[in-house]
Amino acid sequence: MTMTIDLLIERIKDMKNPSAVGIDTCLDYLPQELTAGVNELGGAAAAILEFNKRIIDAVYDIVPSVKVQVAYYEMYGWQGMKAFSETLAYAKKRGLITIADVKRNDIGSTAAAYSSAYLGKVNIAGKAFTGFESDFVTLNAYLGNDGIKPFLDDCKLYGKGAFILCKTSNPGSGELQDLKYQDGRTLYETMGGLVAAWGAGLTGKHGYSAAGAVVGATHKEQAAALRKIMPNTFFLVPGYGAQGGKADDLKVCFDKEGGGAVVNSSRAILCAYRADKYKGLSFDKAARAAAADMQKDLSGLKG
Repeated sequence: MTMTIDLLIERIKDMKNPSAVGIDTCLDYLPQELTAGVNELGGAAAAILEFNKRIIDAVYDIVPSVKVQVAYYEMYGWQGMKAFSETLAYAKKRGLITIADVKRNDIGSTAAAYSSAYLGKVNIAGKAFTGFESDFVTLNAYLGNDGIKPFLDDCKLYGKGAFILCKTSNPGSGELQDLKYQDGRTLYETMGGLVAAWGAGLTGKHGYSAAGAVVGATHKEQAAALRKIMPNTFFLVPGYGAQGGKADDLKVCFDKEGGGAVVNSSRAILCAYRADKYKGLSFDKAARAAAADMQKDLSGLKG
């Protein structure tokens, strides 16, 4: 069975582009041409899906992956979740590696149900069905091993992957994640060690585990510490672009060959058409230009 972590690594190498486009789309991001006449949830969801498809069409041949954040769809009710599902499916159809950014966290049968939705399958009348077309899922491991094991079991069974929160990009992350134990270790370092241990049996042919880590682009020193702790853990790196993360800060997330990480950018690409740099371009052409600029910015990064 081919593991999606290996497919992601190979796609990054082929495209020379360690980036993911975050399709975290709300109605406010859309140009007026798509929002005219929208006055209810179904219309909003339909407009967002059309926007997403055009973004995907614009970047699929230069970007290896997309990250779709579920919160931006949940707020539009079931119609929004339908757009979420169809966005993932359309991205898969276009050959992109899909990351469902859902940050799920629970235990036992509930965790198993979440995992079936995003990584595994559900059986109905003797047939297996896929809930959402995602290759990876994001997870919050605060409940410990029994909240993560069902997902990693499905990663092994179906060749999928997970990115587990270790050091997040938000300014308040240090309130908990930087707390120190008596021996000097921080909470995020402890989580990093756990993720590395949990993923030890899921290593792909390129040396990286299907159990990856979310490591923010805005915390350079902490990212460097985690890379030392987790040499075989692939990083999903949010915070680049609109959140202030810069390419030079990201070197510590990569290995010596320039692998080991994929960097996400959302608003800077989705809303590129509003930036002076891309003035006059349609939103999809501006998104492609911004994605290409991101590729150039990240080229040659090595730890």
